[in-house]
Amino acid sequence: MKARSKELLDRSIAATVAAIEIYNKPDFLYREESFSVMAINGWELLLKAKWLADNNNNIRSLYVREYKTNRDGKKGKQLRIKTTRSGNPFTHSLEHLAKKMMQNKVLDPKAWDNIQALLELRDSAIHFYNRAGGFAQRLQEIGTACLKNFVAAVREWFGRDMSEFNFYLMPLSFVALPSQMEGIVLNAEEKNFLAFVESLEPEEDDATSAYSVTVNIDIRFTRSKAKEALAVQVTNDPNAPRVRLTEEQVREKYPWDYDQLTSECRKRYSDFKVDKRYHALRKMLQADKKFGSTRYLDPANLNSSNKPFFSPNILKELDKQYVKTGGVDTTPDNHAGKATQIAPTLIEVE
Repeated sequence: MKARSKELLDRSIAATVAAIEIYNKPDFLYREESFSVMAINGWELLLKAKWLADNNNNIRSLYVREYKTNRDGKKGKQLRIKTTRSGNPFTHSLEHLAKKMMQNKVLDPKAWDNIQALLELRDSAIHFYNRAGGFAQRLQEIGTACLKNFVAAVREWFGRDMSEFNFYLMPLSFVALPSQMEGIVLNAEEKNFLAFVESLEPEEDDATSAYSVTVNIDIRFTRSKAKEALAVQVTNDPNAPRVRLTEEQVREKYPWDYDQLTSECRKRYSDFKVDKRYHALRKMLQADKKFGSTRYLDPANLNSSNKPFFSPNILKELDKQYVKTGGVDTTPDNHAGKATQIAPTLIEVE
């Protein structure tokens, strides 16, 4: 017979997997609320599993005890096990166990702060309601940290590897990609919730810690030879889903300016010259988003001052026009590789 702690561990994992499956559904209007309910259920079962494991699987260590009320209405001196409406033993709450385990330095404080944020969302969903999605991204940051902490706790407390499960939340850009972004007006409850979450976040987070209060979502596109990797293609198709890149991400994709590109060409090709031929080739390739991008001082005015930047992938095209020194391929291998295209994606710059 399986120990109670192991049984509760299995159930906590099942509850958390269910939370992920609900969240990752493509069209689900009660996404965040359902996730918070199931995720909190998973955490409560996990903490109870750990509590039992540390108390010799004594189930009575989880029972709440209270003083018996005498016939005269006064509290007696005898403790008894508190019972539910059906007469079953009443077990300690998630909050009670979390605080005890933090006192014993078993539960990380950042994990508890993350759980508190989920508890606030769950309580408002169960006892009243949350208005639609004004803070969906914030909730995803909380949910992602929740899963990160859960996996870390299961590994630390029970030595169990969770790689058999897909413990991730689909980014909002894939789960619920809006056709356009509208102004969002938060009501008082939403503002209070966001302020509460912000108060839980540490001013300086320890990047080496296995636990977090929230996790920022940052989607990056990099070369991958994995067959299951998501394929992305730069396109001018106006009907393609839009993915916005920050200035820093654009510079990662196009790291070379004119001087650096020219320097790389001098080192790479034995017959290279800075002449009309080179300038014509460079300008032609620069117009292709796969190889170049022009940054304008005033993006709304194409006649304003500008500066071109280039992707190292441009060398693959220049290789067809020049002779490489020694015949050695030194093309940087850090950009989009070959993959089957799933759908066109339009890359925009903020």
